[in-house]
Amino acid sequence: MKRTDTTEIAMRIVIYRPVPGVRHSLQSKDGHPLHAAQSSDGEALAFDFAVRVGPGPRFFGDQVRAEGPIRRFVYVRVGQAAGDPASPWSRRMKIDIHDIAPELLERAEQGGIIVSTVCGTGKDGSPACATVPVLHREIVAR
Repeated sequence: MKRTDTTEIAMRIVIYRPVPGVRHSLQSKDGHPLHAAQSSDGEALAFDFAVRVGPGPRFFGDQVRAEGPIRRFVYVRVGQAAGDPASPWSRRMKIDIHDIAPELLERAEQGGIIVSTVCGTGKDGSPACATVPVLHREIVAR
């Protein structure tokens, strides 16, 4: 697919209730952490990035990862994986994007930001990892 056949849309991952003091970052295509941030008191963290969307829909971009012919997701690195060598954790959160409703994609093409909110704390109180379900998705104005 040609790049001209895609539309760039803005996305935001909000990590609700991250474990305080644990560094988080988006993962780039080359595997390096980007935009590292940490919560001091458990306040939400937000990461903005852009993806290109083509017919299907198909997703492309520096943060987009593929698993099989349909599944697309982004990684949020946690602890050591996010560049904090002193952290007791080295994890990644996998956040699916292939299941974004077509209506949200259409609205994002008109200038909105797709915001996906996930919980940053696992059931055991440690940082969330593996596939993390999206709690809420919405469009906000740029």
